[in-house]
Amino acid sequence: MTRKQWTLIVVAVVLGGLSLYLNRDWFAGDHIHVYHRSMPRPSFSRRKPPVVADDSPVNPVVFGFDRKLKLTSVQVIPVSDIQTSKYPHAIWYLVSDSNSVPTKDLTYGVPVKGMHPKVAGTTPGQLTPGNTYRLLIETASAQKAEHDFQAIAKAATQTAQ
Repeated sequence: MTRKQWTLIVVAVVLGGLSLYLNRDWFAGDHIHVYHRSMPRPSFSRRKPPVVADDSPVNPVVFGFDRKLKLTSVQVIPVSDIQTSKYPHAIWYLVSDSNSVPTKDLTYGVPVKGMHPKVAGTTPGQLTPGNTYRLLIETASAQKAEHDFQAIAKAATQTAQ
């Protein structure tokens, strides 16, 4: 082969390597997109709603994912604990041994099918309005995601009911 052919081969390999480097996310696993919403419980009837043991000062927080996930771990940790402690304490910690049901969303404090508290008999901690929390999830395919959210206080009219 001539020197010109070798030069063209080297240039093609370098350009191919550069292209693969710039588009390396093609080979990475899919990222999990997490979102949340916090809204008051809807009232669909004119009758007074039944008395529910929900003395939480915040609106329910619902987390959603871009696709159904088979979760193996769900944690909610106050961000202030993460910043000040080497071993932050989760206020809600669920795990699955093997049989979690694929889910596209979950509500804070509500049991998830196929999952149980890491420490038996524990209940979710109460969210405080205005505080920032971090949701940490792990899936059966070893993917991890985290999402920060703030707890929103209930409206004055709703807490008076």
